[in-house]
Amino acid sequence: MPGGRRGPSRQQLSRSALPSLQTLVGGGLSNGTGLRNRSSNSVGLSAPPLTSLITPEPVRHSRIPDLPLDSSLLFEFLLFLYLLVALFVQYINIYRTVWWYPYSHPAASTSLNFHLMDYHLAVFITVMLARRLVWTIISEASQSSPCSLVRYVFVIAARLSLLTLCGWVLCWTLVNLFKNHSVLNLLFLGYPFGVYVPLCCFHQESRGGNVASTADCSLSEREGVDGGALLRPRDFMSLLRENLLEQFSSPTPVPTHTCPHSPELIRTEVEELKTNFNRRIKEVLFNSLFSAYYVAFLPLCFVKSTQYYDMRWSCEHLIMVWINAFVMLMSQLLPPSYCDLLHRSAAHLGRWQRLEHGSYSNAPQHLWSENTIWPQGVLVRHSRSLYKAVGPYNVALPSDVSHARFYFLFHKPLRILNLLIGIESSVILYQLYSLVRSERWNHTLSLGLILFCNYYVLFKLLRDRIVLGKAYSYPLSGNSLSLKSQ
Repeated sequence: MPGGRRGPSRQQLSRSALPSLQTLVGGGLSNGTGLRNRSSNSVGLSAPPLTSLITPEPVRHSRIPDLPLDSSLLFEFLLFLYLLVALFVQYINIYRTVWWYPYSHPAASTSLNFHLMDYHLAVFITVMLARRLVWTIISEASQSSPCSLVRYVFVIAARLSLLTLCGWVLCWTLVNLFKNHSVLNLLFLGYPFGVYVPLCCFHQESRGGNVASTADCSLSEREGVDGGALLRPRDFMSLLRENLLEQFSSPTPVPTHTCPHSPELIRTEVEELKTNFNRRIKEVLFNSLFSAYYVAFLPLCFVKSTQYYDMRWSCEHLIMVWINAFVMLMSQLLPPSYCDLLHRSAAHLGRWQRLEHGSYSNAPQHLWSENTIWPQGVLVRHSRSLYKAVGPYNVALPSDVSHARFYFLFHKPLRILNLLIGIESSVILYQLYSLVRSERWNHTLSLGLILFCNYYVLFKLLRDRIVLGKAYSYPLSGNSLSLKSQ
């Protein structure tokens, strides 16, 4: 009728009769929360849980081949050899002479001013650089099972002899350095150890805090006051003692990936991998800075005030040694198999993108639940903020920045390898450019020796990149080169 009440149109009937997929999944969550509509009111619907209506697609992982990796002993030997070459190059830059001049000019008969060098300092630096190689030899000898009592006694005697020799050489060099140099110069000898102790203590304290925070709440309720003792900060000596015991014990096993179904197990696995990764990065940073300090910086501290050397070239050499040592340690401590493990865990973790207030006001919004696996594109509210699921599998805590950082670093399995290749390629290109423009014999010799070492590192990185690029680009299938999460 013209003046009567109009009925709903066909389009309105279709919209009201067929609710959207996100409306269905948002009606009843596993924790009993409801759907937020346009007026921000909670509407309780008797819909099944989210995971029963929309099951995220199972995460499939690519299988990568077992790439050859240098053994610990071989890698430590190559690293020690590279650092010795870099130390020799730094001494050339400092103590070079103009030996090609005719005898009528005040020139030297040798290419280096050997009489100005401090041999005790050179021996001290060599022993400090060999500490990782010596400890690796001792560890490899200890891990091999003795076949007889005679071999066991021989291994113990060799370990004691090697440690005694290194300790005697260090004491001999330190005594001679104390006689010939001031106290201020001698303070530079142990500066890295003063930085290492706080880093280790902070690492121990943070790890203990993580263990205490993940403890069961019921345990603290039962123990009462005794449960608070777990959260008390430990003293400095106990942290140092634990770190020393950890250094002399066997390495911590790497956590494994089991494709868990439970969101809580996925987050626990990510926390373990994150702790292990941070520990490896800390080891890489300290050892690379330690190597650059003793190779390129410490010889400059013991140069006499009357001795001239090229400061700019020495500083460039310091930076190059640190970058090359960093790349070498990263490629050894973060091998392709370990990066693939982190990538698989990041694929199960997912990521949330924080949205601005007022955006997506007409879209269904859910309350985040820690026991739900959220599919891609779902909007959730957590801590008074709106988030959107980015990954195909999302169990991360929306407000946890470490989860977002973990997903950003490892959801692409070749990100770290590409970064290392970019850094090493940039260093090699800059060294080639400097080699072309060099006019001094010491610069040409230094760049030639360092480039020879860098080519080997770049070759291994490019080999891994080519093989892994083909492995990850291969299409995933359910039967051939993929693993379904089970």
